[in-house]
Amino acid sequence: MTAYPGGDRWRWESRIFGGAYDEAPAHERPVYGALNFRRKPEGGAPRFGSAHFRLAAETLARTTFCYPDSFLEPSNFGVAARMGLIELALADRQDDLDDYIEAQVHGPVRPKCHVEALVLDPCYRGTAVEVAALRLGCPVEWHPGFRLRVEELLRHPGYRGQEYVDLGARIAVDGVLNPRIVADAARAGHHDPQAIKKVWHYLARFGAPCSVADDSESPAPTEGAVLDGLR
Repeated sequence: MTAYPGGDRWRWESRIFGGAYDEAPAHERPVYGALNFRRKPEGGAPRFGSAHFRLAAETLARTTFCYPDSFLEPSNFGVAARMGLIELALADRQDDLDDYIEAQVHGPVRPKCHVEALVLDPCYRGTAVEVAALRLGCPVEWHPGFRLRVEELLRHPGYRGQEYVDLGARIAVDGVLNPRIVADAARAGHHDPQAIKKVWHYLARFGAPCSVADDSESPAPTEGAVLDGLR
């Protein structure tokens, strides 16, 4: 999005990687994801969407990490062999949607070679999304699913704003929001995309499935945390 010369993403990467990507074409730039150190079934950084690729362990050797997100220009970095970021993240008190360790995968990420599974929301079972996913050449799995009832949405006007609560209530189907409903509203083009994104934040924050992990643990990347590719 802003990885063009002089753009924000280009500037952040130039700073972090010492100019290594300054002249690189788009397809050679890092692939962004998150270290799922809390082992959430819905992925390590659900603010970016309801689906994620769970990457193969071999990608850890060519992945760098930072905390917090690189757009905040952090000073804390790590690699799989030397990782102090999990302790920092566990000690921090971030909102659930900001509670992730950013990952930058260097080199290609191809579904047939570097992905253990594409993990989807169950609202896409039996849809064209599932059909397309099955063509990628990697296993498809399902997490428990995002689901938010309007009555719960109405309890949180201060999170992103009353206008986004009202919008979420309008686009809900039978009093419920799920990723497919939000995506359909985005594709329809009747609303500001940034407003729809805020509705997604509500769904991701207050409609997320319960985590199966024990947040009190602090595993190293090779001891249970999972690398998710996102964007």
